[in-house]
Amino acid sequence: MTDQEKTAVEGEIATLEGKLTGDMFQDMEIRDKIHNLKMTLEGVRPSNSEFECVGCGS
Repeated sequence: MTDQEKTAVEGEIATLEGKLTGDMFQDMEIRDKIHNLKMTLEGVRPSNSEFECVGCGS
């Protein structure tokens, strides 16, 4: 992942975190997106992978 891609993913995470309301059910989809972006950022799975995380079942 290039520095530019990393910066874009970090920006998207920050944007999504700004949309969190504190309501667990309302935030579930946003938190899932944040989780997937963080996995991509940390190299847990390849970006744009259709395969989900085996360890956590996401």
